[in-house]
Amino acid sequence: MIKKFTATALALSLCLSVLAQDIPDPAMVQKIRKEGLDNSKVMDIAFNLTDVSGPRLSNSPGLKKAQEWAMKQLTDWGLKNAKLESWGTFGKGWQIDKYYAATTLPFYHAIIASPKAWTPGTNGPIKSEVVLIKADSVADLTKYKGKLSGKIVMMDSGNPLQSGTRPDFVRYTDSVLAKMADAKPTPAGNRGQRPGATNNMMAQMMKMREVRAAMSNMLVEEKVGLILTYARGGQGTFFTSNGASYALDAKPVSPELEVAAEDYLHILRLLRAGKPVELEADIKTSFYTQDPQGYNVIAEIPGTDKKLKEEVVMIGGHFDSWHAATGATDNAAGSAVMMEAVRILKAIDFKPKRTIRIAFWSSEEQGLFGSRGYVAKHFGDPKTMVLTPDQKKISAYYNLDNGTGKIRGIYLQGNEAAGPIFKNWLAPFNDLGATTVTVSNTGGTDHQAFDAVGIPGFQFIQDPADYNTRTHHSNMDTYDRLVEDDLKQSATIIASFVYNTSQRDAQIPRKELPAAPASTSTGTATPVRN
Repeated sequence: MIKKFTATALALSLCLSVLAQDIPDPAMVQKIRKEGLDNSKVMDIAFNLTDVSGPRLSNSPGLKKAQEWAMKQLTDWGLKNAKLESWGTFGKGWQIDKYYAATTLPFYHAIIASPKAWTPGTNGPIKSEVVLIKADSVADLTKYKGKLSGKIVMMDSGNPLQSGTRPDFVRYTDSVLAKMADAKPTPAGNRGQRPGATNNMMAQMMKMREVRAAMSNMLVEEKVGLILTYARGGQGTFFTSNGASYALDAKPVSPELEVAAEDYLHILRLLRAGKPVELEADIKTSFYTQDPQGYNVIAEIPGTDKKLKEEVVMIGGHFDSWHAATGATDNAAGSAVMMEAVRILKAIDFKPKRTIRIAFWSSEEQGLFGSRGYVAKHFGDPKTMVLTPDQKKISAYYNLDNGTGKIRGIYLQGNEAAGPIFKNWLAPFNDLGATTVTVSNTGGTDHQAFDAVGIPGFQFIQDPADYNTRTHHSNMDTYDRLVEDDLKQSATIIASFVYNTSQRDAQIPRKELPAAPASTSTGTATPVRN
């Protein structure tokens, strides 16, 4: 009886001890809150990344300017080892040097548009009637051969706009957050797709791609002056996209202008009615091929504990953006918050046990290239699950990349064991609206590069704000769309998470290590297991 009681008491004591280490230090929380909420520099950081640096398309001068500024600023704050680190070959840089376009017939009207990324300019001012191209098949293109040299052309496609019935700017309601908190892990596998519908859709897509590829080749051969392309969006906002390959050996393409829906549809209605439309344009773009390497910005606050300083807590966000605006919410917001988080920790003279490493990724927009290249170089290859010794030294990676909205909680990425820890860490910030821990994941951000090799990687839950309706990859993604109080709140919470992770006796719990994909396994490599 005595032995049984003693064993039970010991187990309870150990359990309470584990829970106690994840109760944040109230004094430290107060220091972080005061510095983050009362003395914030987050908007000044965001100003330098957007209004000062400009658009930050991959390998563009704007991105390089922002990277250089960040390294200097981090060093001035006292971080160590600030550097640009290559993750691999990206390709050509590109930027817009000049853009002007307007209809001159049936009346003058400057149109809202932007050159598509990695497309050439017009080689000086051009002016012509707009030619409407109608082609449902490759055969339909033959009637245009020999007739398009120097012309401005557009496709006969575009649906009428629908008026919006929902607000652009929203915050998560309590009921939505409650559903997130109640979510269960979703097993991978069949999602219930109907094979017939999928095959039909694939066939249509393949036909569409065939026509587009043939049309693109024909327009280059015809030496068209400019292509007008319909841009998704409305109310003057348009969402931009890739116009051509950034590879060093990419095939030539025609100049292409992505036009806001209202202006595109205005021209389209006139042409469909048989009314002539004349347009003038002057576009100049530049390509940069001197250094095709892609780079990340890396800096550290060195750890001080003899046993734990070799371990690392990582935070990051991507620096690159699209080119039609200054990439404020995607992702100067997340990058500014992460910079502010380490500034807060330096300002309160925090001496971490584990090393804190901040990373600003490039070429996230083209496929998480910066973070995936860094992970492959330092921690392991997700294709083979052959891991480096340093993979075991990363306690956690925290990411922010869903706009300006305040943090409402955190996605666990299926890591259920981390849930109770994070609930405790969010408790001091419940009054700021951060309450929710969900086992679910959000995709498309750099935390996935770490999760793919078994490192605990997390993205925070953020209020949607007007990210998906107005700013994400759009011409409206400017400094003015940033919400200062939301960014202050986010930086304060992340600074606290970094503090707690660096001081915790043990690393953040890990999920079972992912298996190497069967199709890429060599059968000879021996994965390192956690």
